[in-house]
Amino acid sequence: MLHKTGSRAVEQEGLTTQQWAVLGALSRDSARAGMSLGDLARYLMVSRQNLSGLISRMERDRLVQVVPDDKDRRSRLVVMTAHGQDIWQVQAQAKIHAYYEAVLGDFSVTDMTHTLHYLIRMLESMDRVDSQQLGGSDADPEDRIPDL
Repeated sequence: MLHKTGSRAVEQEGLTTQQWAVLGALSRDSARAGMSLGDLARYLMVSRQNLSGLISRMERDRLVQVVPDDKDRRSRLVVMTAHGQDIWQVQAQAKIHAYYEAVLGDFSVTDMTHTLHYLIRMLESMDRVDSQQLGGSDADPEDRIPDL
């Protein structure tokens, strides 16, 4: 439902909810210089495989660019292009805020606090199950959910 209704909020910009999540992640001050695909996947809590195809499509649409990391030429960073910044700042951000206001407008501060609390607990439980399914020691630390 989030994908369906959220995508409608930004469809005139040609964005999906997944693309707005990537642009939002890259718009943070700490990510202005770019993020590795692995860091971006961990931040968004998605697999690198799923993110890779999305980044390719966003690169095709000139929203992001994959560039060599100046600090380590073997690594590559995903950065938002000037076109992506324009779409994010000028067109999409206000619509995204309006969307969340419409969706969450009837929630009290207490409702939001409780919801966030339970969502965090659920994420922690999913992370624990994921670790157990991977056998603990075989788990790739790159795929772990960051501490919340």
